[in-house]
Amino acid sequence: MSEEGGTKRGIMGKILPKAKPPKEDLTNNMSFLDHLEELRWRILKGLVGVLFGVIVAFFYRDFIIQQFILGPARSDFFMYQIMPINAVDLSLISRRLPGQFFTYWGTLIITGTIIGSPILIYQLWAFIEPALETGEKIKTFLNAMFINFFFLLGITFGYLILVPFAVQFFTQFIIDTVISNEFDINEYFTSVAMWTLACGVIFQIPVVSYYLSKVGLLTPETMRTYRRHAIIAVMLVAAFLTPPDPVSQLMIAIPLLFLYQFAIYLSKIANKQRKRALEEAFKESV
Repeated sequence: MSEEGGTKRGIMGKILPKAKPPKEDLTNNMSFLDHLEELRWRILKGLVGVLFGVIVAFFYRDFIIQQFILGPARSDFFMYQIMPINAVDLSLISRRLPGQFFTYWGTLIITGTIIGSPILIYQLWAFIEPALETGEKIKTFLNAMFINFFFLLGITFGYLILVPFAVQFFTQFIIDTVISNEFDINEYFTSVAMWTLACGVIFQIPVVSYYLSKVGLLTPETMRTYRRHAIIAVMLVAAFLTPPDPVSQLMIAIPLLFLYQFAIYLSKIANKQRKRALEEAFKESV
C-alpha cells in the first residue's frame, strides 16, 4: 500500500476511501479494574432491586403463599376451570423439621427476585450493551424492557400453563393403588419454581436470536433450516411435561412453536438492521 498526496492506494492501485474514526466510546478509556468496579456497582444496584422485591413479597406473603404457590395444589385453582383437566387436591407434607421454614423464605426470595428482575436485568444489560454497540440510555432502557417482557411472559406461561399440567400429571400418575402420592412441600416448591423460571429462560429465545443476528452470528436461514429439529424438540418437551393426551400436548407445544417462528422474524429484522448499519458506515467512510 502506498500514499500519494495524503491518499491511500491499495495493492492494485485503486484509491481506498479514508475511514472516519468511530464515535467516542467512554468504555474505551476504562481499564480492566474499572470494568470490574462498574460490574460490582451494577450488581449491587440490581440486588437492591431484588431486595425491594423481597420486601414487597413479604408484605403480601399470605396471598403469595396461599394463592400463588399453593394455588395449583388445590383442585379449585382457577386455571383448572379453563383447562381440560380433571384436577384433584395434592397431599402435601413436610418431612423435615425446617421444611416449612425453608419453603416460606424460599418462596419470598424467588417471588421477590421475579418482582425485582426488571431492575436487575436493566443493570446487567447496561453493563453488557456497550460491548455490543454504543447506545443512549433510552436505548438501553428499551432493550432491557425487551428482555424483561419475554422473561415475564415466560414466567406467566410457566405458571399458568405448564405448572398446572405438570402438577396434575405427576399427582395422578400412579403405578399401583397400594402406593399413595404424598409430596414433600420442599419438592413441590422446588418443582414449581424450576418449571416457572425455566419458562422465563426458554422465552428468551427471541431475544437471543435477535442479538446474535445483530452481531452477525445467526441468520433466519439457519433457523429455518433447523425448524424441523425445533418442532421435534418442542413436541418431546410437551409430551414429557403434560398428560398423555393430544390436547394437553398441543396447548404446550403450539405457544413454543409460535415463539420459535417469532424468533425467526426477529432474526430477519436484526439482519436487515445490521446490513443497513454496515452500508451507512461504508458511505460515511467514503
